[in-house]
Amino acid sequence: MEMKKRISLELRNRTPAEVAELVVDNCRSTDGEVEGLTDDFKELEFLSMVNVGLSSLAKLPSLPKLRKLELSDNNISGALETLSEKCPNLTYLNLSGNKIKELSNVEALQNLKSLRSLDLFNCEITTLEEYRESVFELLPQVTYLDGFDQEDNEAPDSEADDEDEDEDGEDGAGPTGDYDEEDEEEDEEGSEGGEVGLSFLMKQGTQEEEEDDYAEEEEEEEQAGVRGEKRKREAEDEGEDDDDDEDD
Repeated sequence: MEMKKRISLELRNRTPAEVAELVVDNCRSTDGEVEGLTDDFKELEFLSMVNVGLSSLAKLPSLPKLRKLELSDNNISGALETLSEKCPNLTYLNLSGNKIKELSNVEALQNLKSLRSLDLFNCEITTLEEYRESVFELLPQVTYLDGFDQEDNEAPDSEADDEDEDEDGEDGAGPTGDYDEEDEEEDEEGSEGGEVGLSFLMKQGTQEEEEDDYAEEEEEEEQAGVRGEKRKREAEDEGEDDDDDEDD
């Protein structure tokens, strides 16, 4: 598919000014030049044109907000000064798999003052003696070359960092929401506490009623016992009277 047509499809009913990321990998540039991109893509921050047959960046439009540019597996050999003119705020540039052979080919990148990560992997320049030391010296603003810094520390995964930031943003939005899990747990605990309190009061009331009934029963039994003793004494008294009468 031609690059111009691919870009048109990637718009997906958006205007160029609404696009922040654009990926047109593996399409075809008919003459080795950038096609279909215009100055209207003024909000573009990420652009990927991997394996599209580019040999020149001369027709790259002005992209003032572009920060990440993927150009791997093309036929670019030099003339990189266009990047500092059209994309002055680049922080990440991937030129791996291109035809860059000499240090002089990347010298123009000195004007990219914000450039922090540069990838030249699988370019002929990487076979030069003291290649890494020379590039770091030539481009002091660069922190990571081919994924590693001067002390061979691996570059952080920028995509993972972005995802962490997104997750932090979502978490931060939590407190402003209508309801969250903590509120739900507190409500459940409150409900359970209310149910326990009510059950306790009902149980306590039942126990008190049972105690009252038990006390009444004991009192009745005591009274019955007194009456029984009284009857017994009366019966004994009557028996004594009868004995006296017989004696008389």
